[in-house]
Amino acid sequence: MSRVFLVVMDSVGIGGAKDADRFFNQDRPDTGSNTVAHVAQACAEGRANEGRDGPMRLPTLEGLGLGAAVRASSEDVLPGFEAQVTGFWAVAHEASMGKDTPSGHWEFAGLPVPWDWHYFPDARPAFDKSLVDQITKIGGVDGILGNCHASGTQIIQELGALHMQTGFPICYTSADSVFQVAAHEDTFGLNRLYAFCDAIAPMLHEMKVGRVIARPFKGDAEVGFTRTTNRKDYAITPPKPILTNWAQDAGRHVYAIGKIGDIFSMQGIDEVHKGDDKALMTHLHRLADEAVDGSLTFANFVEFDSLYGHRRDIPGYARALEWFDGEIAKLLPKLRDGDLLILTADHGNDPSWTGTDHTRECVPVLCYGVGQGSAGHISFADVAATIAHHLNIPSQGPGRSFL
Repeated sequence: MSRVFLVVMDSVGIGGAKDADRFFNQDRPDTGSNTVAHVAQACAEGRANEGRDGPMRLPTLEGLGLGAAVRASSEDVLPGFEAQVTGFWAVAHEASMGKDTPSGHWEFAGLPVPWDWHYFPDARPAFDKSLVDQITKIGGVDGILGNCHASGTQIIQELGALHMQTGFPICYTSADSVFQVAAHEDTFGLNRLYAFCDAIAPMLHEMKVGRVIARPFKGDAEVGFTRTTNRKDYAITPPKPILTNWAQDAGRHVYAIGKIGDIFSMQGIDEVHKGDDKALMTHLHRLADEAVDGSLTFANFVEFDSLYGHRRDIPGYARALEWFDGEIAKLLPKLRDGDLLILTADHGNDPSWTGTDHTRECVPVLCYGVGQGSAGHISFADVAATIAHHLNIPSQGPGRSFL
C-alpha cells in the first residue's frame, strides 16, 4: 500500500506571488522577494562564502525540479541551476491572506484559512493595557517585558538579564499573527513557561491570533543568551477536518515530524517526533525505513526560517539548503515502490530582504515517485487533494489532485 511523505522546507519560497504588493517588511512591499533565487545569486557572486564556497549546489533538488519551478514562478536569474529534471514539479500559489506557518500548513492540509488573522500594530506598546492586564492575571505574573515587534534572538539579548532579575516574561510579536513568550529555562522554568502560554492561548485564539509560541532560552548576561530547541507552539485548532484527519479517519497511521503536531493542535496525528533539524532528518530517514504501509508522514524543517531567514543570514541559508539536498539524496533510495515524496514550503523568508519578517512568495512542489513532468501552477490546497488521491482516501477540501 502506498505511503506519502510530505516535507515542508520552512520558508523556502521561490518568488512570483501576484499579491506580494499587499504584504510588507517594514515599509517595503514584498514584491520581488525570492528566497531561493536571491540566495543562489549571492552564492554565485561570492557573497555567501562563510562555511561554504562558490555557487550554490543543490543537485538533488534541481533534479526534482527546483530550478524549473523558480524559473516558472518569476523572472529572477537563477545561476548554476542546470541539472536535468527527472522529477515532477509545480509552482503553488496561496489563497489564504497570510505569509505565516498556520496559513501555509492549513492550506496544504486542505483548509484555506476561513477568516482574517488578528495582527498587532508595529508600535510601542504593541499590546494595549487591557490585553496586558488579562495576560498577567490569567498567566499569574506581575508584569511583562517587551510589548513590541521584535526579532526573537535580539530581544533576549536586550531583555534577558532584566527578565532574570524581575521574573517577568518577555512578550513580543511580529508581522505574523503571533504572540511570542520568551523565558529562561532555569530561572523562570520551562514547565512554567509552557503553563503560562497554555493559560493565555485560549483568550488570544478568541481574538484570532494564530499562535502563542513558547520561546525558551538559556545563558546569562556575561556569555549571552541562546534559544533552546524546546520551543512549543499553541495554535488555533483547525475548524474543519484537515488532511491528517482524513488519513486517520480512513484508518491510516499519521506521523508528525517537527512542529506539525503543534501547528494542527494534534488533530489527526498518531505520533510526534521532535528535535533540531538534524534530529528531525534522522527521524525522517528512520520512518522511510519503518513507516507502515498506507501511512502519511508530515514533516517540517524549521531552521531555514528560524536560524537563517529571520536573521537575514544568506550564507547560513545556503549551507542549510546544501545540507538538506545531500540528506534528501540519501533518503530517495530508501523509498519503496508506490511511495510519494513531496517537498514544498509554507511561505518565503528572503534573507536578502528588508526587515526580519516572512516574505509573500509562491513555493515549489517537488515530487518523487510519480515520474517526470510538471503540473505548472497549482493552489496550495491541491497538495492535500493529491495526497488523498495517492493514498486512496476521500478528499474533503477545495483542491484538485494534480496527478
